[in-house]
Amino acid sequence: MGEHATYVYAVTQEQPALDELRGIGGSSVRGLPVEGLVALVSSVALAEFGAEPLRRNLEDLGWLEATARAHHEVVEASAALVVTAPLRLATVYHDDARVREMLEQRREELAAALARVVGRAEWGVKVYDDNATAAAPDGAVADDPAAGPGASYLRRRRLERDAAQQRGRAAAERAEAIHLALAATASASRRYPPQDQQLAGHSGMMMLNAAYLVDPPGAEALRGRIDELADGARYDLTGPWAPYSFAVLEQGS
Repeated sequence: MGEHATYVYAVTQEQPALDELRGIGGSSVRGLPVEGLVALVSSVALAEFGAEPLRRNLEDLGWLEATARAHHEVVEASAALVVTAPLRLATVYHDDARVREMLEQRREELAAALARVVGRAEWGVKVYDDNATAAAPDGAVADDPAAGPGASYLRRRRLERDAAQQRGRAAAERAEAIHLALAATASASRRYPPQDQQLAGHSGMMMLNAAYLVDPPGAEALRGRIDELADGARYDLTGPWAPYSFAVLEQGS
């Protein structure tokens, strides 16, 4: 198998002009054409992308950030030129022959994925509820004068917990309504679990984390609808991106 493997960034219908582009670790990016499809690939060292080293590296945040950035730059450069279906980060095959074999075996599926995203881009939406986790204001939960200090404390905690659960349910219902309305403007949509507040570094509770596949007119409709539906809630709208959420997610072997 040699000392190198083949890293796959994306699949396209034609070879984009990426001669000057550099990929993972500064490697050159080349195309492997098979029956109307082209896999964009680089040769990578097994010492870094073999099974065991890759498992270790995926736990290294510095390595992961650099690799994700290089992967994203290749995909975005290709998507600016031709219809592009990105593959998952760190999709690695033993060699070029295995990549060509994958293209041959999954030609219809890959062609369908490309047809699904042609002329469309991905937009990300995150909506936050800054009040969902807020504590009850002082005095909102009155003490029972007949109860002892311990019983009063437990009663306050129970009522605060119930109020927090009610706010959480209301936020979930609102998020579902926003998502369904936005999905109606898109060709496809996908919801993700809310990101952890501490890890993602955002304030408030993230009540919606979703991606939408839209054409250019749909992007304008999406912008208008999210502003209307958020109704004062804080939100992030990002894009247009290459359609990571709606493309092929095949892992290498």
